Amino acid sequence: MTQMSLGFIPTPMTIPFEKLLPSRKAPDGLMSSRKFKQIISSIDSIGLIEPLTVTKVDKSSGMHLLLDGHIRMFALQELGFKDAPCLVATDDESYTYNNRINRLSTIQEHFMIRRAVDRGVTPARLAKSLELDIELITKKINLLDGICAEAVRLLRDKHFSANISPVLRKLKPTRQVECVELMVATNNITVPYAQALLAATHSSLLVNEGAQKKIKGVTPEQMLKMEREMANLEGQFKLIEQSYGQDVLNLVLAKGYLAKLLGNEAVIRFLSQNTPDILREFSSIVQTTSLDNQ
Repeated sequence: MTQMSLGFIPTPMTIPFEKLLPSRKAPDGLMSSRKFKQIISSIDSIGLIEPLTVTKVDKSSGMHLLLDGHIRMFALQELGFKDAPCLVATDDESYTYNNRINRLSTIQEHFMIRRAVDRGVTPARLAKSLELDIELITKKINLLDGICAEAVRLLRDKHFSANISPVLRKLKPTRQVECVELMVATNNITVPYAQALLAATHSSLLVNEGAQKKIKGVTPEQMLKMEREMANLEGQFKLIEQSYGQDVLNLVLAKGYLAKLLGNEAVIRFLSQNTPDILREFSSIVQTTSLDNQ
């Protein structure tokens, strides 16, 4: 098995700011922005969570180029710090950190907040530091309570509202996974969609099977109809999902063949004179960029 190498040294190094060379200047108005004040308040209260990222030291100058973390560095300097923990990139100078990372997902943010709480930071202090409502902080702290491991895995790199969790908690694990798969596949990880899936879920798949599902303005008869229609829709979606890969492959092959065919002037002349409708269809297929255009 091929071993993958890390793009940076995993153990942070403490590097003085005088040895860091920013790769871009501070945006205009940064120091007075709400985001900057929020970062300062967060660092002051719970410390630096994410290290800066820098290149390897330049042997001639002894300097590191700062790849990521400029605003955090400016905030640390504003607070009087003289150095900061840094991850040192091992790749060459073409390495662009911002092109290779994803910002904190909702679940990563949850773990970050939980670590802060485990270190003794109170939810009230976190709420004040992050300028968030304490109720929202509490939801972020308890984000994964009652959510099955497979659903968490599916959501691990996604961004979504903490208000989705209370909806998922009402579902049994198997149904949680089904709903999350649908939300991820349709790129619609939203509270309204989660609530719609809950409304269309059979009572046998609810944690509290005896609970009466209630939605304002929806009668029990309409709820049963929604369940049937949603079950039918989910079945159709899964059938489409299973055949999608093969359909895309067929489209690519057809486009390649037809593009080569239409590159022949004799073929173009014959089709235009005898079957112009077919020529238009062939041209449309060649110009297609996805199945959605069909």
